[in-house]
Amino acid sequence: MVNRMDNFAVTSPLAQANCHMLKSLNFVRTFIIAALATLSWGLQAHNIDQSYLYLNMYESGVTGTVEMTYDDLNQALSLGLKEGMTLDDLKPYMYRILTYYRERIILQYKDAGLEMDFTENELLELKLGTFLRSHFDLDVPASAEKIDIGFDILFDKKPNHQNLVVIGHHWKSGIVNNEAVPALIMKKGDASQSLDLADASIWKGFSNMIRLGIHHIWIGLDHILFLVALALPSVMRRRREGEVSTDWEPVDKFKSAFWYILKIVTWFTIAHSITLSLAALGVINLPAYLVESLIALSIGLAAYHNIKPIFGQREWLVALGFGLFHGMGFASVLGEKGLNGEYMTMSLLGFNLGVEIGQVAIICMVFPILFLIRRQGWYKKVLLYGSILLILISLYWFTERMFGLDFLLDDYIGKAKNKALSVIGLR
Repeated sequence: MVNRMDNFAVTSPLAQANCHMLKSLNFVRTFIIAALATLSWGLQAHNIDQSYLYLNMYESGVTGTVEMTYDDLNQALSLGLKEGMTLDDLKPYMYRILTYYRERIILQYKDAGLEMDFTENELLELKLGTFLRSHFDLDVPASAEKIDIGFDILFDKKPNHQNLVVIGHHWKSGIVNNEAVPALIMKKGDASQSLDLADASIWKGFSNMIRLGIHHIWIGLDHILFLVALALPSVMRRRREGEVSTDWEPVDKFKSAFWYILKIVTWFTIAHSITLSLAALGVINLPAYLVESLIALSIGLAAYHNIKPIFGQREWLVALGFGLFHGMGFASVLGEKGLNGEYMTMSLLGFNLGVEIGQVAIICMVFPILFLIRRQGWYKKVLLYGSILLILISLYWFTERMFGLDFLLDDYIGKAKNKALSVIGLR
């Protein structure tokens, strides 16, 4: 839908603010739709009538996992497995199961057969049933450009069954921590295919890390609120009488104020880049609850500085100091993605660059709106009460994270979010 405001000249500051606001809401709407679409695809990572072969290509070697449900194993081998059976209960059946895998999954590299060296098993319990996950090592170089795969499981018993080959990790292909998107889908009569990895490159992996950094800053609400705490006063300056800061007054020039907030955000990037690198390399290692608690606290202190300056006029010091804690939070993200030592320099550089791009995008979206409304009499109230709200959110999160609590307010927030999505037509 074309916004009618785009057909008219926007002259007044308030009208310009409304125009920017509508465009921002359209952008947010588009972003949420894309995020929900991604989420809905991720929820389909496991389905009935599907078996899975995961391959993870690391510098140090190749690992994999075979996943089948109890029901499918019963159909394939008439085992009589029942829901609720533990790994100990499965021990008498494991030899037959693994032998079946070796007979039905044929892997070849340069016309030479590859043997799956099974290492351990675990259970994945989902609503549709329990999956047995059998992990293995594979003697094939991570630089392999093509692997021939025969994945002939259950087609003789269930003609409509599907076998999915999923690349879980391949840095040079830009694939990290993938659980849902298959590389190959095999059906009856088409159970032998080739996995083509020739399109891999350092640049592709690096660009994926940039996207990962952008994505993380956009879904990290605590990081976004910290940026909001820094951005709210960016279009105002404290009036000074002698050495004392008194009331706020709006800035005059867009360019100088915009560059000022960008410099603050860059200090934030510098700080979190330092601790992210140190944490990723194992030089520092603080407990996750402590890091997340300090990140929550940083939002409140940055917001409190807007009400009563505790750092003078050195907002860059706020970004620098608390950016150190945010960096350790980012490190946990890389750890969850399995990036522990592999192409670490390129991963850190790309991720940090992505975070900076994501931050600048947020500022570029928010700052023009704030600048247009800065002279409105009510903006000082927005600055004051917005900062108070950020302080309350900060204290709430800090208490939850520091003491391991789970307040009922989370349920109300979830309901409010669903209602908001319904209002804007996304649910």
